[in-house]
Amino acid sequence: MIPPVGRAPNGLPPYPNGWYAVAWSSEVGQGDVVSRIVCGSEVVIFRTATSIGVMEAHCPHLGANLGMGGTIDGEAIRCPFHGFCFDTSGRCVATGYGGEIPAGLVARTWPVREVDGAIFIWHHNKGREPGWELPDFDPTGFGRLVHRSYRLRDHPQETTENSVDLGHFSVVHGYEDVALTKEVRTDGPYLNIGYRARRPLRPLGRWGPSLQTSFTYDINIHGLGYSQVDVAIPGQGLQARLLVLATPRDGEMIDLRLGLRLRDPSERKGALRLLPSVLVRAAATPFILNGFASDANQDFPIWENKAYVSPPRLARGDGPIGLYRKWADQFYA
Repeated sequence: MIPPVGRAPNGLPPYPNGWYAVAWSSEVGQGDVVSRIVCGSEVVIFRTATSIGVMEAHCPHLGANLGMGGTIDGEAIRCPFHGFCFDTSGRCVATGYGGEIPAGLVARTWPVREVDGAIFIWHHNKGREPGWELPDFDPTGFGRLVHRSYRLRDHPQETTENSVDLGHFSVVHGYEDVALTKEVRTDGPYLNIGYRARRPLRPLGRWGPSLQTSFTYDINIHGLGYSQVDVAIPGQGLQARLLVLATPRDGEMIDLRLGLRLRDPSERKGALRLLPSVLVRAAATPFILNGFASDANQDFPIWENKAYVSPPRLARGDGPIGLYRKWADQFYA
């Protein structure tokens, strides 16, 4: 049972409006039924042959949990208790007895999008339809998606704020010469910022040589649940696309999903020219994912134990945190 919560640990309303990831696409295959908790609701995610649905976990007929024995029947999910079936819109399409469907028997569902290897639902505190869409993704030139998932005590506004908190990059993560390359820009639910930095890397492990490496970051944020970070390593000819997907669970905990794809920036033609790219991606992907996850893990104890200071007393070098917070206010309207 999820306790009723009015405020998150940091004092903010716990469930900002927006799109939130509920699973990686690879976690929900055809015929699968998967349970999740998102924005205070227990839901089931299910995939039929042609579509995917996210529905309240408890059957509106007599309350059985569809995540505990529910199965896919054609284009619907079938309740394990009495065999009632519901399509991805929540409409009851059959009873377990072949008789007339009771009037008004409809399950609650959420708008669903599947983008860049993740499944998202739209949450709005007043039940309104989606106010914007997530960006399309063109996989051309990208390798396979690799990912990790974590659960921690935090709030999506706090994790997303890290993207504009330039001051912490040197103190927490050891970056040097952090500087803006693009001033922060907002457009409705979208926020964009760019910066560059240097940091030492040890590709052979902690006892190997340290290499000073430069990075550029182009950060694209769509609401508080979806951040896409394009990272380039100019001297190495590598490009990475990082996903940071924060989803509120129960007013106290969030599920944080981190995803990574590598892209070959050069134009390669023919098998001989493709082979080196494949080998480079295969070798570099786990290394970069480990570094990405290591950075996130350095933030976890701070996120889980910090207080939300409002208004903040900002200093030169903090980054555009004040502008970010004004932008974030729209998701609580």
